[in-house]
Amino acid sequence: MTAGGYAATVMQRCDVLGACSEEAGRLTRPFASQAMHKVHEHVTTWMKAAGMAVRTDHVGNLLGRYEGGNGGTSTLILGSHLDSVRDAGKYDGPLGVMVAIAAVQRLHDSGSRLPFAIEVVGFAAEEGLRYGIPYLGSRALAGVFDEVDLERTDAQGVTMADAIRAFGGDPGRLAEDRWNGGHLLGYVEVHIEQGPVLEARDLPVGVVSAINGQSRYRLIFTGEAAHAGTTPMDRRKDALAAAAEFVVAVEAEARKTDGLVATVGQLVVNPGVTNVVPGEVVLSLDVRHAEDKVRLERSDLLLLRAGDIAGRRGVSLQSETIAGTPSVPCSPRLAGLLTQAVEGSGYQAITLGSGAGHDAAVMAGITDMAMLFVRCKGGISHNPAESVTEQDVTVALDALGKFMELLPARR
Repeated sequence: MTAGGYAATVMQRCDVLGACSEEAGRLTRPFASQAMHKVHEHVTTWMKAAGMAVRTDHVGNLLGRYEGGNGGTSTLILGSHLDSVRDAGKYDGPLGVMVAIAAVQRLHDSGSRLPFAIEVVGFAAEEGLRYGIPYLGSRALAGVFDEVDLERTDAQGVTMADAIRAFGGDPGRLAEDRWNGGHLLGYVEVHIEQGPVLEARDLPVGVVSAINGQSRYRLIFTGEAAHAGTTPMDRRKDALAAAAEFVVAVEAEARKTDGLVATVGQLVVNPGVTNVVPGEVVLSLDVRHAEDKVRLERSDLLLLRAGDIAGRRGVSLQSETIAGTPSVPCSPRLAGLLTQAVEGSGYQAITLGSGAGHDAAVMAGITDMAMLFVRCKGGISHNPAESVTEQDVTVALDALGKFMELLPARR
């Protein structure tokens, strides 16, 4: 089969996985869900067809291993995530897993074995949709999973520990998920760009230089629920009005700080009825920047701003740090090999930063890491309009194959 044929298979498989959802009419695939069970069934079949031994660890990562030849004992990990945001596109995450499987399938079909093993990982939860915590799967594999998070509950009151049990894992054995397979050569993730740079440059792929740092917070403005018709405006303690002022302040701070992006993506208003002044609002805050110093300074400033708003409006404020990941540079060694591979495929190899977080940032804690971006139409992601072309996937697959040929069996 030609590279284009394998790329066509990748596209078809993304379509299949795109139909595995918890919600009718749109793609929503949370951690440890029935939709994820269905995804695992499909991906397990495809991994086995590519000659891989397949297992699921306790947190819910799906792992397929293709052994190396010539007695090679080192391992290269390829992967991305299989969960999604709400109302997602079908390529963010799964594309990287499908390209990795296709790369192994090409080796298997040709009867080839590289001098090292390849472990393909479909991570359990990168997006954090169900519990508000990203990178659950990669944190477990990297040995940095915080077991305190097992007590978190989802919108239905199900604890993370119970969700893991229902999915077939054992929350008491997550320490066993940590990588213990010997010497690692690195981790490589193929992912849609989620930005406009490649499209603007008319290039199919790009090599990532670094992943921006990210901070996530949960804030609760608590005022006083009151009758909307009888409570005078000057006597109100409106939690939503405070939250709304804060949302605008977040936008303003990000607009005036070069390179900063800050988002309030979730608001829960209680009691949430038309004739009651809102007494409580729970909201999220996501802050990202390439420089950790700037990210942390602006995050602290925004939290102080929230406190000022609350005090002025006579409401209380609670804030909690949900997650924080530092800016992570990609390995110059692996990025250099990816650059050679892209150029060897006949294309200019540009480098670009990632404004989005990825499992690769966590995996960098245990091994060298690199990423290859694939052009996406309009730079759109986290949206059903996500779109990549079969031709660009062919280039990514060729580049990944050449990268593995260039990679030394030891470092």
